[in-house]
Amino acid sequence: MPISDAMQKAFNEQIQKEFASAYLYLAMSAYFESLSLEGFAQWMKIQAQEEVLHGMKLFDHLQERGGRVVLGEVGQPQAEFDSPLEAFELVGSHEAMVTKSIHQLFTLAEGERDYASQGILQWFSTEQVEEEDTANRIVERLRMIEDNKAALFMMDNELSARATAGGDGGAE
Repeated sequence: MPISDAMQKAFNEQIQKEFASAYLYLAMSAYFESLSLEGFAQWMKIQAQEEVLHGMKLFDHLQERGGRVVLGEVGQPQAEFDSPLEAFELVGSHEAMVTKSIHQLFTLAEGERDYASQGILQWFSTEQVEEEDTANRIVERLRMIEDNKAALFMMDNELSARATAGGDGGAE
């Protein structure tokens, strides 16, 4: 059964959000590079790769369902931050916005009895729990660190150990 026009429109909007997320995280990576925080920068690059994988997962689903992908404008992301904490607070709020969007898309799929879309959206809903948890844990640690440069560099070293995003789009 082909995907409905409403679902197609909503999937295209979500694809745009996933690619906008990747763009935001690349901007954050550049910000962290400018501070010589290579671990934070690498973490953000991997996060950006993961968001591209998420966008492509939705892209492929829409095409497999006979829908048409229409890419929306991404826009220029925020590139300057007062601190690493401010950047990660934005990650947390951004991921919460993405979660809300996924839930709205899931609700639409339920209303349309689009069971195929519900399946993929359940994966995304579970993924968002992990995304928000990871961002919130990093924010809490940055709050504990405050202005302790040694602790910040230790955290930078720890974040540099994040593995490359896998083919399933799973978070680290």
